[in-house]
This record gives sequence, structure tokens and C-alpha cells, in this order.
Amino acid sequence: MTSRALLTAIVALTATLPVPARAVEVTVPMELRGASTFYVTGAIPGTAPTAFMVDTGSSYMTINEETLQQLRAGGGVEFRREIVGILASGEERRVPIYRIPQMRLGGGCLLDDVEVAVFPGRTRQILGLNVLRRTAPFRFSVDPPVLTLSNCGQAPQQVAGSR
Repeated sequence: MTSRALLTAIVALTATLPVPARAVEVTVPMELRGASTFYVTGAIPGTAPTAFMVDTGSSYMTINEETLQQLRAGGGVEFRREIVGILASGEERRVPIYRIPQMRLGGGCLLDDVEVAVFPGRTRQILGLNVLRRTAPFRFSVDPPVLTLSNCGQAPQQVAGSR
């Protein structure tokens, strides 16, 4: 087979391959609280929708123990490991890491198999870099306050099991 015939055959074969769908880009409104803290709404199946503080300085998305108890009651969480975390104060703390099967940010960014760190009590919940990296490239806009996420799965308005 000549090189021209081989090239023609390769082009013909690749033309029949399916083209992957483009990743969905989702714009999530943020709420400004205080001088410079932004929050987005999120939902984890088995829990009520909640506000997550957007924190690029946090390595992990965090949930509190109250949310963890709700997830345990519904069987929607799996322990993975424990890490030593360094808090903003410089304090080191042992932190459990869990896997949640699915979460939604805003009205339409669906993410599967998300690891979360669990902090004590009813502390605020944080949208950290482990989730933001998965939605890269993302854009954080202060005016208007929106978070634009890429590589999102399409989410129905209500995640199965959400309240």
C-alpha cells in the first residue's frame, strides 16, 4: 500500500470515530458575605442544599460532622483514610477523608466521587481545591460575583436523594 493510500485509509477510519461531547460549562452565582468571603450553593444527596465557602487555600472540600451524620444515616459516604492537615492558624490536626458518590454545585454542575475532609461540629463547609481542580479551567469573578466551572457533568435540577 502506498503512503497516500495509507493516509487516505487512516483519514477515512478516523472520520467514522465519534467526536467526544464538549464539557459543559456552568456559571454558579456566588454570595458575598462579610468583606471578602464568597459562598456558592451546593447539594449532596441525602442532605439539604447548603452554602460552601469558596476557598482556594483549602486543599480539600470540607463538610462538618453534622453533614457526615446525615450521609451516614443514608449510607451515602465511605471512609477513605486519615491525613494530618495544617489549619490556617498553623495548627496540625488529624482529619478523616471520606468519599461521597455525588454532589451538585449551583443548579447544574454535577460531580461524581468527591473526596471530602470532615471537620468537627457545625463548622462552615468549604469548596476547596480538590473540587475546583476538577472543574478547571474555572473563573472566579467578583463583579458580578459568579464562579464559572468547566468539565461539569450535567445535573438535573434535583440530585437523586437530595432533600
